[in-house]
Amino acid sequence: MKYVLLAWLSPLLLFWGWFFLSLNDINFGTTFFSRQLHDLLFEVYGNILGLDPATIPWLVAKACILDTLILLAIWAFRRRKAIMEWYRSKRNGMAADPMMRAMSGADDRAPLEG
Repeated sequence: MKYVLLAWLSPLLLFWGWFFLSLNDINFGTTFFSRQLHDLLFEVYGNILGLDPATIPWLVAKACILDTLILLAIWAFRRRKAIMEWYRSKRNGMAADPMMRAMSGADDRAPLEG
């Protein structure tokens, strides 16, 4: 699973690193990180896709979020037994703690009368 996460994280870091460096024109003397290349690249992609170039980064961000959620779901599915054990231990720990039981309203004592 760590290789899958590494294969997922590497392109994200490379793309978003390039995107923010070129967006802010922090080019270190190269044309690769220049704002001119940034604008040209998104203009070409926008013409190919038939979209406004300003919307492409948001579409990429949404795709990255979706990919992240899918990978987290796969990771949670693979670790579901450990997650359930952790949840049950936290739930049982809360029931054993009198302060948490009193705060949750699950107190066994009868209300005061009179």
